[in-house]
Amino acid sequence: MSIRYLTAQLAQQIDEELMNAVGAFSLDQLMELAGLACAQTLSTVYSKEKYPKVLVCCGPGNQGGDGLVAARHLGMFGYKPTIYMPKPGSKDIYRRLQKQCINMDIPIVPPATSAEELPRLLQSSNLILDAIFGFSFKPPVRAPFDDALKLISASGLPIVSVDIPSGWDVELGNAEGVGLNPDVLISLTAPKVGAKYFKGRHFLGGRFVPKAMQEKFQLNLPEYPGFDQIVELPRNYRM
Repeated sequence: MSIRYLTAQLAQQIDEELMNAVGAFSLDQLMELAGLACAQTLSTVYSKEKYPKVLVCCGPGNQGGDGLVAARHLGMFGYKPTIYMPKPGSKDIYRRLQKQCINMDIPIVPPATSAEELPRLLQSSNLILDAIFGFSFKPPVRAPFDDALKLISASGLPIVSVDIPSGWDVELGNAEGVGLNPDVLISLTAPKVGAKYFKGRHFLGGRFVPKAMQEKFQLNLPEYPGFDQIVELPRNYRM
């Protein structure tokens, strides 16, 4: 049976169940595992020797949290990440994740200067990790991210997107034409419906969904190899 692609509503339901009394995970745990999977995907495709400077673009929500975790792991892996986060999340978890990156001397661009800094950051980077918008995003793209997406797209740098490319509708894909067109996508938990329109290398991460939950939602997830946090989806998983 083929892997199940999730609607926004179903993705939200699974997330809630993972963190309620049934799943018993904390948000911190899920974010840590998701961010590790993102970092592992990036390092699988792009070596630190050829692509050492990674611009990690973070949004204000859980997607941005995944990006902050990924930045920390990329630093541990020997990359040189820089964090672009023009609208930092206000919750305590985001402040702690930022502090963890600061403790590792990972630069975080001050929000007040992020707009004028972005062109320079793109020029000095080898690669982009896109962790701006998640599965709850609905167009249109609002400031400051509208200009940011245009600049990122125009940079010509390779892009690894987390869960769904930023600017895409989670079910309709890049129907508005304003979203990023990444080279690599790392779907978390299970791929979203909009990912069917993605044509690049597609990985699945989030090796934490209990078997009972996989069966309940008929996810039909592939086997993860060995102790890897990610598995590449072969072409027969796509449209």
